[in-house]
Amino acid sequence: MTDARDAIAGSEPPPSPSARPAAALRTKIALSIVAVYVIWGSTYLGLRFALESFPPFLLGGIRYSLAGLLAYVLARRSGLRSPTAREWRASLLTGFLLFALGNGLVGVAEHWIDSGVASVVVATAPLWAVLFASLFGDRPSRTEMIGLALGLCGVVLLQRGDALGGSMIGIVAIVVAPMAWSRGAVLGAHVSLPQGAMASASQMITGGAWMLAISFVRGEQMKPLTASALIAFAYLVVFGSFVAFSAFQFLLRHTRPALANSGAFVNPIVALVLGALIAGEVLTIYHLFACMLTGLAVFAVLKKR
Repeated sequence: MTDARDAIAGSEPPPSPSARPAAALRTKIALSIVAVYVIWGSTYLGLRFALESFPPFLLGGIRYSLAGLLAYVLARRSGLRSPTAREWRASLLTGFLLFALGNGLVGVAEHWIDSGVASVVVATAPLWAVLFASLFGDRPSRTEMIGLALGLCGVVLLQRGDALGGSMIGIVAIVVAPMAWSRGAVLGAHVSLPQGAMASASQMITGGAWMLAISFVRGEQMKPLTASALIAFAYLVVFGSFVAFSAFQFLLRHTRPALANSGAFVNPIVALVLGALIAGEVLTIYHLFACMLTGLAVFAVLKKR
């Protein structure tokens, strides 16, 4: 009887060739989701430690230039062509919004604001994307307007609890950062960017160049290099920039936009927990309610889309 079952099992046809690519794609999507959820959630704490030695724009300039060059080399080796002059110009614009403003201002803000709090405010980026998308004729619905209102209430709640601190520079920086990031993300869908992974590479290279230029104009200077800052810097370059941003771009190409942007739900939770456990950041009821409001706001927007 056993021999008969073995014979029947052995006679089953192998998986079709088309099933293998589908399974591989699902695996890549799952790994990309983990990267966007966990790695990007941890970068806020990594940024805090890196800022012990690196000024914000110099940190971002080196970080994204290295990650972008690595991504460029790998993209060329995989057979992708170099960007055209038009694509470099598009990358120059979106790279400025995504990295020089979207990321650089987070680094500026974290001089005064806890990493977990910064992550909650940055999580409002999908809400701003709804407003910017309206500039291209995509008017927000009533549900999306409710989401926008809830997200703004979350930010106001953080300020009421003094979580945003007393520095106007820090407050303006952390509010403008997600606005700039979402503007760059929406604009990226309407300009001529390179194909595939080369889009990530070109945007990181140009974004890094912008940040280095801003660092030079500001006259930023390094502080004494600490071991924790060096480890955090390496983590941000390899994982926070190259791995996570490439994973995000992969999700944008292969999944629904709602899934690609769903890290906005998880990143603040990861950042708040890591900030409290590792850096001793205070976790108050204001933080938790603001995180909940922001999560509901982003859910309302992404569910609609």
